[in-house]
Amino acid sequence: MRAQLRIDLGLCQGHGRCYEIAPELIDADDEGLAVLTSDEPVEAGRAKEIAGCCPEFAIEVEEAR
Repeated sequence: MRAQLRIDLGLCQGHGRCYEIAPELIDADDEGLAVLTSDEPVEAGRAKEIAGCCPEFAIEVEEAR
């Protein structure tokens, strides 16, 4: 199953854990907040791993359409 990642910038505090474990999908903007570098769906387990690393719960996982 594939999943889509979404980042809630209102919750992101720029801890950087997500772009440390998924640099192929997430980078930091000029303020250190997470930004997706790809809107392609990823393997659901990987998406959950990435979302689970965020202490602010700013990364959401949705089933890919």
